[in-house]
Amino acid sequence: MSLAERAGLWTDDRQAAAREVERGIQAGLSVVRLSFADQHGILRGKTLVAADVAAALHEGVGFTTTMLLKDTSHRTVFPVWTPGGGFGMKELEGAADVMMLPDPATFRVLPWAPHTGWMLCDIVFADGRPMPLSTRHVCRQALKALSDEGYDFVSGLEVEFHLFKLEKTKLTPGDAGPTGEPPEVSLLNQGYQYLTELRYDEMDPILETLRAAITGLGLPLRSLEVEFGPSQVEFTFRTGVGLESADAMVLFRSATKQVAQRHGYHATFMCRSKLPNVMSSGWHLHQSLRDKKGTNAFADDKEPLSAVGRHYMAGLLEHARAAAAFSTPTLNGYKRYRPHSLAPDRAIWGRDNRGVMVRVLGGPGDKATHLENRVGEPAANPYLYMASQIVSGLDGLRRKLDPGPSADMPYEAKAPLLPRTLAEALEALHASASLRAGLGDFFVDYYLKLKQAEIDRFNLEVSDWEQREYFSLF
Repeated sequence: MSLAERAGLWTDDRQAAAREVERGIQAGLSVVRLSFADQHGILRGKTLVAADVAAALHEGVGFTTTMLLKDTSHRTVFPVWTPGGGFGMKELEGAADVMMLPDPATFRVLPWAPHTGWMLCDIVFADGRPMPLSTRHVCRQALKALSDEGYDFVSGLEVEFHLFKLEKTKLTPGDAGPTGEPPEVSLLNQGYQYLTELRYDEMDPILETLRAAITGLGLPLRSLEVEFGPSQVEFTFRTGVGLESADAMVLFRSATKQVAQRHGYHATFMCRSKLPNVMSSGWHLHQSLRDKKGTNAFADDKEPLSAVGRHYMAGLLEHARAAAAFSTPTLNGYKRYRPHSLAPDRAIWGRDNRGVMVRVLGGPGDKATHLENRVGEPAANPYLYMASQIVSGLDGLRRKLDPGPSADMPYEAKAPLLPRTLAEALEALHASASLRAGLGDFFVDYYLKLKQAEIDRFNLEVSDWEQREYFSLF
């Protein structure tokens, strides 16, 4: 029995998709990249020569479990040489292997590297069990819980990021290290002319290159827009069901960075970079629920939002502080939560108001009625961001929570403030019975330790602020 069979994944649909992959490879590909999304939503993996891909579809490809135990500096956080791998899981001991099993339905040819195929992989043990630290698996479990309640998750992406001209890479041996020195960059436009055609035209050469690559991947790109800040853009995508938008987001981010780099540009999804006059970037997650009849469960003929939508939204607000650990998983992302900044600073909702956390879009009789959560940063792991939304919304549905009145003055409303730091968000997550129940204590404790390692490293660094504040004074 093959690994795909042991995992219960060798269905008729998967077999048909695998045959399509084999035909695609025979059309002239030389290599295929097998990728999985790690705990930070970064794609990792291995590249196989074309002749070995058919076997990998059945038996998978091994990689060390330490890939799932690293913080954003790529340092292994857990002591894998101790019993239980430092986390009570024998499978982690000794940096043992786990398997990535390609999903043939995700097969693509990379437009910027036409000799190269690509597949997204699920992470499983050698006996076929899903790896519990796989964030794609965590999201799939949340989707199943939602399905058991009679709903499917529908989501759309609205992603801000920055595109810079790459002036100088830092590739001397002295520039090396766990994270490496960032490159030197220059602006592509001066910004502050929001949505002007002139600013867009200044960036058109790289934007058109990105558009061709992203649509060539089959991703549902909807629009390309010039954002408010210098060198800042926003891409939006049509809605997808279930895992579709999360899968699209990880591929979109990776493709954007690869294509930009090949053409002499630097793309970054960092929320707020340390460059003069550059603005913060957010990731607004549009979402609704679809019932088993295929009807939008948030739409109502008489009200702006159905009872299902109100309960779900109330769950998002109730658990916003704890869920921020997933929607805003970097220390940097919390510098965006500022009053009067078109970013939220507290857990409130409003109708078509860009200062609130959750914005209700649509109205009575509008079949496209949905929620826009404006809380996220573009560096978030999409599987965890979406899973946290589902778990929070489900709790609101089950308990029939009330979101309270619309906030027309969003930066003056009396409501819980969003966390001001990642440490504050982790404290809220640690204490959240609902997110622990929805995601599992094992995963939440793993995630807390992983992110705390980043905070601990940050606290040991001497910052520019400290140097300015104390070096001359004392």
